Amino acid sequence: MRRSLQEVAQAVGARLRGDGTVQVGGVGSIASASGDDLVFVEDAKYLEKALRSGAGAVIAGEFALTASANKPLLISDHPKLGFARAARFLRDAGGAGPQQGSVHPTAVVSASARPSAGVQVQEHATVGEQAKIGENTRIGAGCAIARGVKIGRECEIYPNVTIYPETTLGDRVIVHAGAVLGSDGFGYVRDRKSGHYEKFPQVGKLVIEDDVEIGANTTIDRGALDETRIGRGTKIDNLVHIGHNCRIGENVIIAAQTGLSGSITIENNVVLGGQVGIGEHARIGEGVMLGGQGGVLPNKVLRGKGVAFWGTPAQPVREYLKQLAMLAKLGKKR
Repeated sequence: MRRSLQEVAQAVGARLRGDGTVQVGGVGSIASASGDDLVFVEDAKYLEKALRSGAGAVIAGEFALTASANKPLLISDHPKLGFARAARFLRDAGGAGPQQGSVHPTAVVSASARPSAGVQVQEHATVGEQAKIGENTRIGAGCAIARGVKIGRECEIYPNVTIYPETTLGDRVIVHAGAVLGSDGFGYVRDRKSGHYEKFPQVGKLVIEDDVEIGANTTIDRGALDETRIGRGTKIDNLVHIGHNCRIGENVIIAAQTGLSGSITIENNVVLGGQVGIGEHARIGEGVMLGGQGGVLPNKVLRGKGVAFWGTPAQPVREYLKQLAMLAKLGKKR
């Protein structure tokens, strides 16, 4: 479904400059956009290129207010964010209201499960006893939803996701293919006499709050005795592992191949780069940024809102770079 630029502007909080009756149906890049698409520009030096593109309209910053434009402009103080919101608005507009619920003939849904209106269960998926699934949620092909799982409304569970018993997902959660949620944590007790390892009880739960996105082949363990919790709005990339009893705050970003040991606390608005490793019982304070391949030793605490850390053991990036420079000088002297 196409929407007028006036409707798009109202939906994303942008100011319209030009013909508001022009209609668009999607988004694209400056290089590939068609007349049905929106594009965005964050830097004034790219505005002319966007105006020469095939796009039907451009979302741009305040710098475009005085530009000579041959197509409509949507003026936003954050063009990239406005573009993302426009994409979502246009995508949602393409729907025909609440979706029709359906269970594929090859899917298996327990008689005691409670799928709400509009739930879709696709090919070869299984939904266990007493599982609850909220309105307009989609369960992808080959998924295994275990006993007592609770999934909120408008969630997207992509193919071959496994969700262990008693796991809870909030509303609008996205889980990409192959993720495993709520599996046992890696916890063992060693018998000092025999050297034999015995499994420590893994009877806690996993709770994932609203608006979380979890990447493909990511694994998140349930708590050992209590719970693992992923806070509202957190975004987790592909191939991430989060161990048992971790507490992840709200609006945290975790990039690919990061590994978290057990009982770690990540406070709100933290950013973890790719291949970060954090030892058990560590705490990462609010707003900390930890660069790629950074390492935090067990029981350590990193604090400093807006401070970037790097290296292993992680330290403020300026200190780390100074140390690298000193090592380089020592190497030259030798």
